[in-house]
Amino acid sequence: MRSAADPTERRRRAMSAFAQAPAGFLEARWPSLADGRTIVPVRGPEVGLVMVRGRTGGGGAAFNLGEASATRASVRLANGPVGHAMILGRDLEKARHAAAFDALWQIDTCQAAVEREVVAEIERLIAAADGQRAEETAATKVDFFTMARGED
Repeated sequence: MRSAADPTERRRRAMSAFAQAPAGFLEARWPSLADGRTIVPVRGPEVGLVMVRGRTGGGGAAFNLGEASATRASVRLANGPVGHAMILGRDLEKARHAAAFDALWQIDTCQAAVEREVVAEIERLIAAADGQRAEETAATKVDFFTMARGED
């Protein structure tokens, strides 16, 4: 098992956050963190379909649930690393900026700022949305109980 300090695991966590960012979030953060770097397209963004698979009870045999739209992009920062992204949905700009932030995250001097100002903020937004969803779900909970009836 990889540790939280493993660079591959840290990049995977960051890429996951970029992919789950709310629409427009990454594009709004880019100017303040990019330091004038330009995004050069390598591939895409392009829209396609991915097969969504499921398991009955979480452990049963896998089955094809259906298809979902996905967008992927690969970009290079001018004279810098290549970043990749794949997101659910058809938001071309979000995929492009997610790939750009992946490339920016790979630059040692930028990594801490991206982690602090983008990844941590996205994770906070996701946790808040999950908490709100849990509250809304809990409000609809129905408690069923059985009353013992005496014999007449």
